[in-house]
Amino acid sequence: MKLPLDGAISRYFHEEAPADVRRTIEGAHKDDVLNPRYPYPEAMKRQAYETEMDLLQVELVRFQAWVKEAGARVLVVFEGRDAAGKGGSIKAFSENLNPRGARVVALGKPTEIEAGQWYFQRYIAELPTAGEIVLFDRSWYNRGVVEHVFGFCTPEERAHWFEQVGPFEEMLVNEGIHLFKIWLNVGRATQLERFLDRERDPLKQWKLSWIDAEGLRKWDEYSAAIAETLIRTHSTRTPWTCLRADDKRRTRLNLIRSVLTPISYARKDVKAIGALDPRIVGGPEVVTASGGI
Repeated sequence: MKLPLDGAISRYFHEEAPADVRRTIEGAHKDDVLNPRYPYPEAMKRQAYETEMDLLQVELVRFQAWVKEAGARVLVVFEGRDAAGKGGSIKAFSENLNPRGARVVALGKPTEIEAGQWYFQRYIAELPTAGEIVLFDRSWYNRGVVEHVFGFCTPEERAHWFEQVGPFEEMLVNEGIHLFKIWLNVGRATQLERFLDRERDPLKQWKLSWIDAEGLRKWDEYSAAIAETLIRTHSTRTPWTCLRADDKRRTRLNLIRSVLTPISYARKDVKAIGALDPRIVGGPEVVTASGGI
């Protein structure tokens, strides 16, 4: 079977990956969490996960019913490391929601017209209307991280973006939009192992791009850009919720809880929602503290 990207992911693993990362992947057993700094050595058991997730799915349906009845507007921005599980988390969040009132926005490369517009303009067109939940699969934070790392924007353009992103998000909150900013972070071995899995699986190969392959060599550059972006764009009114995402099951449960917990909605069952795990979810310090990246 021909591998995507001419086998660039496998070639990186065999020829360029740090020795400790390679040893971790080669020595892993089923259900092992590959990030040695993750607070749990193994992934959450499936039965326990499904029991908790079933309760949260009911709560999400109740939450959406309230959103519709109250005319609320909810915007959840999903960001994170490549292969951190954004797509799977979005699916887990939305799979039982009514698609007429919940949609996913995954914008591609800007068109020529969009490239000439105000940077935030194409995102504004996708903001939620009354009674709607919108989930952004990546967002205006491209400029803070990937565009910077790969030189797709100038330092001046990024500096200008930093000046505007805070006031822009404040405007969304002042307008009454419930804004949630989610950052998913994974360790280096976890990321590479997930890329290798995508490379081998014909049903996942479409997820890979040359940006992913080249990004493997830019781990430190990404880390610096992520840390700066999270710190500079975190505020009391527009905070980041950051999760250590090396275990997909714990990530999805805590992500959903982080959205449901702060909002009062009809028939809310606090016991069913459960408590956030402070060992894997918090603010930017989850990512930027020693060992977080």
